[in-house]
Amino acid sequence: MQLHDLKPKHKRAKKKRVGRGGKKGTFSGRGVKGQAARSGFSMRPLIRDIFKRYPKLRGHKTNYKKTPDYTVINLGLINKKFSDGDTVSPQTLKESNLVKSSHGELPLVKILGDGELDKKLVFENCKFSQSAVDKIKKSDGKIKQ
Repeated sequence: MQLHDLKPKHKRAKKKRVGRGGKKGTFSGRGVKGQAARSGFSMRPLIRDIFKRYPKLRGHKTNYKKTPDYTVINLGLINKKFSDGDTVSPQTLKESNLVKSSHGELPLVKILGDGELDKKLVFENCKFSQSAVDKIKKSDGKIKQ
C-alpha cells in the first residue's frame, strides 16, 4: 500500500450554510427568534468574560503593607519558665520553646498581662500591653527597647 492509495472511509459532511433561506425553511436553521437568530450574532470572547469577573480594586494585593503578626505570650507562662534576674527577649523565648521562629527569623513578641509575675526580669525587644507593663514595674522588673 502506497501513500497515494489511501482514501477516506467516509465522505466529508457538507458544511451547513445558514441564514440564506431556501430549503432550510423560514428560519434557515437558526431557530425561532431570539438573539442567536439575528444577523451579526456572535458569541462573546471568553477572555473578556474572565476580565469582567475580576474585582475592580485599586492597585495590586501585594502592594498593600501588611501589619506585622505578633506572637502573644502571657506573663504567667514567663513566670514559670524563667528564674529571677533572667533576660526575656525573643531569642530567650525561642530557646525556652515558648515561641517558634517563622521562616528562619525570630518572631515579633507581644507580652500580655495575664497571670502573676513575682520575679525580677529584664525584658528586651518586645511589645507590651498596659497591664503587663504595670505588673512588670510592680515586681521591680526592667523594660529595655
